[in-house]
Amino acid sequence: MDWLIVALAGLLAGMLNAVAGGGSFITLPALVYVGLPPIVANTTGTAALLPGYLASAWRFRHDIQYPPGLQLRNMVIIAGLGSCMGAALLLLTPSDVFANLIPWLILISTVAFVVGPKLIASKPSSPKSSIISMAIFNGFALLVICIYGGYFNGGLGIILLAALGLMGQSNLLGMNGFKNIVSAVLTLVAVFVYAMGGTLDMKYVGVLGVASVLGGYLGASLAYRVSPNALRGFIVLVGFSMSVVFFIRAAQ
Repeated sequence: MDWLIVALAGLLAGMLNAVAGGGSFITLPALVYVGLPPIVANTTGTAALLPGYLASAWRFRHDIQYPPGLQLRNMVIIAGLGSCMGAALLLLTPSDVFANLIPWLILISTVAFVVGPKLIASKPSSPKSSIISMAIFNGFALLVICIYGGYFNGGLGIILLAALGLMGQSNLLGMNGFKNIVSAVLTLVAVFVYAMGGTLDMKYVGVLGVASVLGGYLGASLAYRVSPNALRGFIVLVGFSMSVVFFIRAAQ
């Protein structure tokens, strides 16, 4: 039964990530339910997403648009550094402390999922600051986001897209290209740190990875048949529901 639950969670997470994001809202609770400690559940779920991130980064390699100051070399350095810091911080966090943080992290990422599209859709005002000031701001913002991504991967994609909108980007295709390569770099670094820290449950990584890839293919087909608003509504419902469940667990 545990294997079936994990496989179904991976399938559904892959479908959600393909059409709207939010797959971590499914994988984390499922892994905790089958008995993994919260930190191991978080790292294992993140590792299972790596193949999808790498595939997406390759697919969008020609569409990437870099914000000021975040060309490829700078982006890789900042994303790698931030992810390493976040992953190391996670490994240093006591399991019971992280368990109490989970509902807040899910709640924050769900709220970001709700407000992110509004930030992306809003047209940025003409920047009055210099290119150097913009580059410094963009680099610092990316570093903070990647620290978050290395610590907790939930809602990372929509947070990145919202931040890119605030950085002045409006081409969603180019934004997705940048988002995917950042996600691939930071997840690759984070998984390496997790593996060095011995927090990965490899028996579930494989199942989740294969199921999520299959779910990604199914999700791509589903995207043409189901309303994006309906899917987003479902993800938001799951996110808020999971935060409530983990708040109750933390209170017990």
